Amino acid sequence: MGAELTMAVEAFPINGSFVIARGAKTEARVVTVTLRDGAAVGRGECVPYARYGESADSVVAAIESIREQLEAGANRTAVQRLLPAGAARNAVDCAIWDLDAKRSGVPAYQAAGFEALAQLTTAYTLSVASPEEMFAAAKRAAHRPLLKIKLAGEGDAERLAAVRAGARGATLIVDANEAWREDNLLENIRACAGAGVALIEQPLPAGADAILGEIDHAVPICADESAHDRSGLAALQGRYDAVNIKLDKTGGLTEALAMAIEARERGFAIMAGCMVGTSLAMAPAILIRQGAAYVDLDGPLLLAHDREPGLRYEGSTVFPPSATLWG
Repeated sequence: MGAELTMAVEAFPINGSFVIARGAKTEARVVTVTLRDGAAVGRGECVPYARYGESADSVVAAIESIREQLEAGANRTAVQRLLPAGAARNAVDCAIWDLDAKRSGVPAYQAAGFEALAQLTTAYTLSVASPEEMFAAAKRAAHRPLLKIKLAGEGDAERLAAVRAGARGATLIVDANEAWREDNLLENIRACAGAGVALIEQPLPAGADAILGEIDHAVPICADESAHDRSGLAALQGRYDAVNIKLDKTGGLTEALAMAIEARERGFAIMAGCMVGTSLAMAPAILIRQGAAYVDLDGPLLLAHDREPGLRYEGSTVFPPSATLWG
């Protein structure tokens, strides 16, 4: 059974700017896929990521290349073969999950094998900045139980000390986005341990992280840019303690669910992450976040405005999506 395919490139302003080690951005540029079969409409959203060679144009072109198969009724299994892991396949895969739920009346979480979806506590991200600016940001966010701190290499010990001073009661995760190097790795890990950091995300560049298998992990270390789908998990063992599963990396919910199962079997803790996108991108990822050790589902909280309808947030608590949003 086929469905009519439409796509849209949309921009959602960020509240201020979102700054990581690789640079800053002021808007979330997303690609939305809609599959329509009569009254049944399925949607999926992806966030093209330049770090992986993606753009809105390249994602649209990739999806356009399989229009004929999609409109002829290609299912999720077929799409895994038609497109590689990445943002384009994510938008298509999530749209098919949503369309199948709308056609059948069976919620996506049930089709995925969950009895119910629980509300979750999400991390809230603080952009990298000067220690003084990060102290002020941490103080404003000190009421949140879990903060994710973006770091950039030089001066990170001072940034960490400032954040901890501003948010003494919060659990901290740090994300270096590949900005550390072997010559400052141990120093920065010691600074994290001193600040009571619970998890360090992607300290070294992907492909230059072998030393992680040779040092003591005073703080658990999570793979992000080094972890895409199941095919790379074996290479991460011994180097990382956790993996950050993002739908835009795995190429959709189908692979993400399978990756979460295999990651746990291999002894990894799960961090469920996101790019900066709207509630439509977060909604399917809530299925990955069930049972995750850490949840980073704050994309909509960083936007000046979300799409409607969106997910329900109360502080750092995020609730499962309504069927009108997704699934």
